[in-house]
Amino acid sequence: MIGKEIRLERIMDRNTGRAVIVPMDHGMTLGQIEGLRDMTRVISEVSEGGANAIILHKGMVKAGHRRHGRDIGLIVHLSASTALNPDPNDKVLVCTVEEAVALGADAVSIHINLGAPNESRMLEAAGQISKECTRWGMPLLIMAYARGPGIDGSSPAAVSHCVRAAEELGADLIKVNYPGDPEAFRLIVEASSVPVMIAGGEKGGDEAAIAMIADAVGAGGAGVCMGRNAFQRDDTAAFVGRICTTVHGDGR
Repeated sequence: MIGKEIRLERIMDRNTGRAVIVPMDHGMTLGQIEGLRDMTRVISEVSEGGANAIILHKGMVKAGHRRHGRDIGLIVHLSASTALNPDPNDKVLVCTVEEAVALGADAVSIHINLGAPNESRMLEAAGQISKECTRWGMPLLIMAYARGPGIDGSSPAAVSHCVRAAEELGADLIKVNYPGDPEAFRLIVEASSVPVMIAGGEKGGDEAAIAMIADAVGAGGAGVCMGRNAFQRDDTAAFVGRICTTVHGDGR
């Protein structure tokens, strides 16, 4: 669909076919955490660093419209849970594709947890959102994780299942855990017709984060969808710039 193709170019680099996306939906899950207390400022810093897009819940879209500086793609997140829930893995819909269109979104995202007690409801919701995305010509990013008792969510088997499930649901872009092994990730990426990005996880060391991204991109990954590991830095713009250089190289 031409609508999806046009919008995808607003959140991915058309020259490299990869993207640096910075999720900032953590306030819903974790509250007023470090790095997200001044949303307008941090969005400006991420934009200045060269990120392709950010992910926000609908109520924060206004903070992202800064009216100055470098433009940045907007992805509206449609599902949520909080850390206060007895089951934080139970994601429910809190926004629609139609609302995202009205907010000026370039794409939408949804989170599913395979193996969680309410997996069935999350799959059903993702299927419905996928249908609406086709109707509206809206790209769909599915964040797919394997989370449940006895599940190693970063094992190659779990990650590959997440990728396939997201692809089967109609994702246009997929975010998963990095399995830690470039060759294992290469096999996963090669088996998918949809671009696969890695998650960033909690804040870690600078060099470890950059090395992980380099390994993933070298194995054929479509870039990184990194939140706390990006916006919780002393110099967010500079670190996001390093991420962009690692993902895009000289292709930008």
